[in-house]
Amino acid sequence: MRLLACCYNDPEMQIDPDTVYPIRPDCRDDAPKTRFKPRPGLTLSPKRWKLLHNEEGVLDIAGMIKRVQRGGVHPTIKGEVWEFLLGCYDPKSTTEQRNQLRQQRRLEYENLKTKCREMDTTVGSGRVITMPVITEDGQPIEDPNSDRGARPSSVGSEQQTSGATLPKEVIQWKLTLHQIGLDVNRTDRVLVYYESQANLARLWDILAVYSWVDKDIGYCQGMSDLCSPISIILEHEADAFWCFERLMRRVRGNFISTSTSIGVRAQLTTLSTIMKSVDPKLHEHLEHLDGGEYLFAFRMLMVLFRREFSFVDTMYLWELMWSMEYNPNLFSMLESDNGTTRATTKDESVLRQCGKFERKILQAAKKEEEIPLSVFVVASVLEARNKKLLGEAKGLDDVVKILNEITGSLDAKKACREALQIHEKYLNTVKA
Repeated sequence: MRLLACCYNDPEMQIDPDTVYPIRPDCRDDAPKTRFKPRPGLTLSPKRWKLLHNEEGVLDIAGMIKRVQRGGVHPTIKGEVWEFLLGCYDPKSTTEQRNQLRQQRRLEYENLKTKCREMDTTVGSGRVITMPVITEDGQPIEDPNSDRGARPSSVGSEQQTSGATLPKEVIQWKLTLHQIGLDVNRTDRVLVYYESQANLARLWDILAVYSWVDKDIGYCQGMSDLCSPISIILEHEADAFWCFERLMRRVRGNFISTSTSIGVRAQLTTLSTIMKSVDPKLHEHLEHLDGGEYLFAFRMLMVLFRREFSFVDTMYLWELMWSMEYNPNLFSMLESDNGTTRATTKDESVLRQCGKFERKILQAAKKEEEIPLSVFVVASVLEARNKKLLGEAKGLDDVVKILNEITGSLDAKKACREALQIHEKYLNTVKA
């Protein structure tokens, strides 16, 4: 009883997340309201987080997952916890091993950033590019604002100004820089954090370096929305970069585009299959409205509900989903980078360390049932608006309007709980 009372009186658990991520005064009326509050006995607190590590720093991963699934992560330790949830570190690693890996990654990031800086001096300068710096054929574009303190017209490349032909991959990278800048200037601008030019430049730097590292995809709209929370909660820029890189490994398939489609369409097709199985009446109604391809859910999946939840509630939703999808072998799977998926297992020691959703996946008999939890969360959102969609939607515009009305009103934990129920129902339907 004494411990319980102490927990409830813990000032750490009485913190208001909106004071940790303050909203600009002129934006408070329009910004979605925050529903998440740290809850004693449910939310993973800083004290509990320390207790989950032994003397050598090895983490009790099952204890962490259980607590995060219950009530999310306290704002002051989100960065540390997210690094584990996204597979940056092996849960069996010691503090010393993690420190060594962290220093190794920081050096690697600095080398990548130096390479990018050699191609364009804006990288690491504290500035952000918002105008094209190069033509499609690799010719430099003079910046009309350069005389007024904007980026140098030389765009930082001796090779470019000397008239030499730039490699195709460098041209491709440079063509993305202004688009990154435009998106960065639109991302989470309701937050006081982004009133700082240094913080805007930090987000731009991370995305610019990632665009160089992942040459197959480069940069696509939506990545700034995914990177922003990570850039904010992790103090060191290199740590934020590698955490974002791990997140992109989970969702990069959504950004793979061709001349006719974009990767997220595959998840929309899966969503259609799920809804047809668990709610055929609603699916039939949406098909009748020419919404059977579920394109109206494109944004939800592409930026993981950044528009449907407040900034704080989005982070809460993400950590709930990641904890439910967690696999203790995540780090080794990512490090091997061989494209293989996890195998089914009945090993209880492994299952105990898995999230609720992942446990079901591992126990399932078929690999094709490995569908991201986010798809089932979208299904839960549609199910929650079932009556309204069936009764009021007379066209796709009505569907979009009804779904836009949910902004700020969704409960992240309830959405995940209902997503798990839909997943269970779907598995039973597939088996049948």
